[in-house]
Amino acid sequence: MTPRRFGICIDANDPERIAGFWAAVLGRETETSGDEIRLLPRAEDDLRIRFLPTDAPKTLANPHHLHLTSSLPDDQQRTVDRLIGLGASHLDVGQQPDEDHIVLGDPEGNELCVIPAGNRWLEATGFLGEVAADGSRENGIFWSTALGWPLVWDQDGETAVATPSGSAKVAWGGPPPVPRGPRDRFRFDLIAPEDTGPADEIRRLVGLGARLIAETHGGGRWATMRDPDGYEFEVLAPR
Repeated sequence: MTPRRFGICIDANDPERIAGFWAAVLGRETETSGDEIRLLPRAEDDLRIRFLPTDAPKTLANPHHLHLTSSLPDDQQRTVDRLIGLGASHLDVGQQPDEDHIVLGDPEGNELCVIPAGNRWLEATGFLGEVAADGSRENGIFWSTALGWPLVWDQDGETAVATPSGSAKVAWGGPPPVPRGPRDRFRFDLIAPEDTGPADEIRRLVGLGARLIAETHGGGRWATMRDPDGYEFEVLAPR
């Protein structure tokens, strides 16, 4: 099976500001298409990131968040200082004093962690090293099969996959511990390959355990679906 590309969609009250923040953090250019702003990938399997407008305020913790890595001992604090200068802020999400990662929120409070140097789990990844997700083992297995990416971890109910080049990981850490609103602000995208069409891709994902919410036409969006844990995701046309 042709591996799929993986993406992130974040709802924002000010998409231009949030897209600009993340473009500066990751060193990417932006592109506007209709109602969305995209961060352009720099490599073939860079995680796709896009932002959509919403009027709803952020009131709950996101079920998924990003991990940024460090190569040298001073990199963690340099990254934190740089992100604070771009509009991020420190967050208290209940982290313990002995935890060595630093938790920040982007300008709209979307959680992220800056990981210190020496982290063995992320040592082979890029700067955007991981999407840390709530989710069951069954959900991790679903996404591994849906994307065509092999599992790189499957132990004690936790699972993870990696991009084909190993540049980033997506990890599921167990059942959702946070309250859920009517719609998550941080969602996943599955980008279809060139050799498939909407009907076949939707049928394949339903066969793997996803549920179709609605077929979508226009804007490069094929369908809105839910994965086995009930998280909403979109199926996008090849890009």
